[in-house]
Amino acid sequence: MFTVSVKQEILEHCKNQISKFNFGQRGYADETKEQQLTGIIGECTLLDLFNLPWVDGSIGFDGGADFVINLKVIDVKTMGRTTHVRPYYINNFVGLQRKYNTDAYIFCSLNKLTNVLSICGWLTKKELIEKAVFFPKGTERTRSDSTTFRTFTDLYEIKNSDLKNINSFEELKIQLENL
Repeated sequence: MFTVSVKQEILEHCKNQISKFNFGQRGYADETKEQQLTGIIGECTLLDLFNLPWVDGSIGFDGGADFVINLKVIDVKTMGRTTHVRPYYINNFVGLQRKYNTDAYIFCSLNKLTNVLSICGWLTKKELIEKAVFFPKGTERTRSDSTTFRTFTDLYEIKNSDLKNINSFEELKIQLENL
């Protein structure tokens, strides 16, 4: 896992995009504006690291394809938090996204208090489905702080410790190029 401070320019760009466009285009479990903002902050930060253009909401729904490396489709999944990430933290993956033509997922956590993005690790789609724990819609889940919630849709959960570990952007880039 490694961290990156989110650039102020990226934050402003993402806020602007959210004010103009609805990034929740799945038709179900489309996320709140705050969750959408968290997602595109993570995506734009990774795009910036790869020297790729930032998210442009005028293009429309991306179908789960945030960017492509060596003809492999990558989707960035970002959860918002108010703490630094811990190895036992869980990443969520909404079950209906499984149908998208995606080869790999990069899991991130955005500390919304410090605007630090933790790039927690990555997995191929096949590895995610094999390693994650599946919870059908309506399942009661207990968080690490003992609070509970019911899943609003089919949900996969994957621990940070079950992701492919990366210690730097260079390591992530090499691993994805060899995917």
